[in-house]
Amino acid sequence: MSGYGLRVAAAPSAEPFLPERLALPDLSDAVQRCRGCHLYAPATQAVFGEGGEGARVVLVGEQPGDKEDLEGRPFVGPAGRELDRGLEEAGIDRGAVYVTNAVKHFKFEQRGKRRIHQKPNWTELGACRPWLDAELAVVQPAVVVCLGATAAQSLLGKSFRVTKQRGEAIQAAPLAEWIVATIHPSAILRSRDDESRYAEREAFVADLKVVARLL
Repeated sequence: MSGYGLRVAAAPSAEPFLPERLALPDLSDAVQRCRGCHLYAPATQAVFGEGGEGARVVLVGEQPGDKEDLEGRPFVGPAGRELDRGLEEAGIDRGAVYVTNAVKHFKFEQRGKRRIHQKPNWTELGACRPWLDAELAVVQPAVVVCLGATAAQSLLGKSFRVTKQRGEAIQAAPLAEWIVATIHPSAILRSRDDESRYAEREAFVADLKVVARLL
């Protein structure tokens, strides 16, 4: 209650929708009933993380894209193929990592038949954070990899800059032993020409090799 007798609205949060038992199957089922913020309404479905509870690496992106929203799985579109390629070149077994997103519903703007990605805001990131915290609590990874600025800032604060601090191993207890930030693989796809795309891809792999060494 404020000093003027007005009730202050609680911040949107997924917390009430989490299941009593924190296990990946229960979380994956419960997230489909999440109404913690408004993003659930236009989305096809929630897209939860994918991978085993014993994964030593958790990769965190921003949010599902159009293809992920339709299929219900993370990183299955073009950015996912770039991620697979980068992990392979860095020597990290794709089957031994857990992949997820900071926000579980696709935020978009409808333009004709196309759905155009929109960056989630801080309120939406905060509302969805309980799902990510629950995933990290269950998986207990050695390393969390933030893919892109949104994921990095959601875990490391607004002042974090991927452009300046990418590839650094940052101690991050209790989230994980280490956090490493890099670009989102979609940034490689947005490169203006083949030369810049090659350079972005090489830098991305170099960042993932930092992760491989931590393991």
